[in-house]
Formats: sequence, structure tokens, C-alpha cells
Amino acid sequence: MILNRALVVAVMLPATAMAQDSAEQARALAGAPVPTRQHLALRGIPTPSGRPIALFDGRSLDRWQPWLGYPDPAVTYKSNPRDMAIGTTRDTSGDFAVRQIDGRPAIWIKGETWGSLVHEADLRDYHLRLQYKWGEKTWAPRAAAPQNNGLLYHTHGAPGEVFGTWRPSMEFEIMKGSTGMAVTVGRQVRARTTVAFDDALIAPHLRFHVGGRPIDMINGTATWNVEAATDAERPVGHWNTLDLYVVADRAVHVVNGVPVGEVRDIATILPDGSRRPLTHGHIQLQSEGAETWFRDITVEPIRALPRIVAVRR
Repeated sequence: MILNRALVVAVMLPATAMAQDSAEQARALAGAPVPTRQHLALRGIPTPSGRPIALFDGRSLDRWQPWLGYPDPAVTYKSNPRDMAIGTTRDTSGDFAVRQIDGRPAIWIKGETWGSLVHEADLRDYHLRLQYKWGEKTWAPRAAAPQNNGLLYHTHGAPGEVFGTWRPSMEFEIMKGSTGMAVTVGRQVRARTTVAFDDALIAPHLRFHVGGRPIDMINGTATWNVEAATDAERPVGHWNTLDLYVVADRAVHVVNGVPVGEVRDIATILPDGSRRPLTHGHIQLQSEGAETWFRDITVEPIRALPRIVAVRR
């Protein structure tokens, strides 16, 4: 599953950025490959400072705003797409809906047309938990690629500002083999983390590593994303639980109880080049080529982040 991202890099990066990326660049950033994967654990899980709030009421998509990108998703990453974004100009009930699965209601995302559901709450300092499960269908241009979706947080800006399809955000990737990967969504979004070079990966060859080398994540460059520390996703057909801990401009990604990454110094870059901390925003549930189900979406306030530590087995 480690090589899954190779199948989607071609559409995720502009050609110029792909040309810049190489194993040599990643090795220079991250150093020599580490001999073994780390086993990670959470310490100091925070006690909620308030009651949990359900972001999905189990009946409707109230407070969720839909947005759709281009009719042909294959043009999404082109510099001058020939199509206009759909936005909210059509009925989206065939793209996003509340349906029953496994005897319970869930948010159903078809995935054929790329876009997202954006929750209207402006969130800060929280622990968000949700469950997701892959559906049966995948769609071109990613029908042969791993199932792909995402939980985007600290969302801001205008609908469709990023590739006509999403809003600027930090991403908790949901992708078969790479769930928990950190991605900067939008060229003005930045974050920092620590990495090790992993030559088993395709571009950009960087995996989250406690105590690894610090890097600045910049979309459109060799550090546009950082792979999860490990693949903690359950087999297709099973529900997975994601925990996202966010305090100010820092976040911790957890998949099925396993910490897989963290980012800090999340920020936007201002026109003068200065860095403004990004400490709050909305969440987006992506539609990006795969049928996906989401349920039990709750958020509770916290005042501190848990720590990720490497442990011996």
C-alpha cells in the first residue's frame, strides 16, 4: 500500500513542480533513510473542556454547504480549465445526501464530481471525531487509483478558491494506504512538521517521523505533503475512526487510535510574504473520486494537544 500515492501524484502536482521533485531533493531535506518504521503512541490525551457537539444530526445536511468543481474532474489541476466550476448551480442531492447504511444514517458522498461539503461552524481548539467507510464505486479519472477523499480543516477563503473545487485548508488525507497524510491545500497555506526520507515512497518521499528533520510544507513544491507514519486503516468494508486534535496552529492526526502525524505552525502567507498563524476555520468533507460514507461527526473543546511519542515493541 505504500506505493499507492504514485498513482495520484500526476494529477495532484503541476508538471513544473513534479519536475522539481526528486529522491535527491527529499534525501537532502530529510537525510538518510531510517532503518525501520516507528511505532507511535499518544500520551496526555486532553480532557474535554466542554460538552461534545454533533456536527451531523443524523437526519439532514443542515449547516453543511455543498460545492462542486468541474463537470470533468480531469481538468481540475490544469492551469486554465476549459470548464466552469459547477459551484451551487445545480441540485446536489445526487452528490451529497443522508442515507441509511448498516442500519444507521450517514452522510453519503457519491464522489463522481469533485467538490466538498463545508460545515458552517468556525472551529478552534477542538477534538473532532468521525467514522468513515468506503463505498463500492470509484470514478474517472481515479477509477484505477486508491479510493480518495479527505477531511480538510482550518478551512477559510472563498468557495472554489483552490482549483475551482475546494477552499484553502490543511488536510487530514483519507486515501487507501495513506490515511492521515498531511497535505497543504492552496498555495498560500503552510505548515511545519518533522520527516524521514523513505525511498519506498514515490514523490515526495517524505514520511512523518518523531524526532526527524523539520521541514516547511509548501504546496506545489517537493514538500507539498508528508506521508502518514504508518497505514492504520482497516480493510475496505469496515468503518474507520479518525481523531483530529487541533489547538491554535497545531494539529495531531490519529487513525483508529494510532497517531500517524502532526503539524505545527499552520499559517497563511500574506501578499508581503509574512506568515500569519492559521488558528481556526471550517471543516470540509471532500468528494474526490470515491464513494464514501461518514457518520458520528462530533467536536468537543480542548485546551491542549496530546503528545506523539515513539515506543518500542
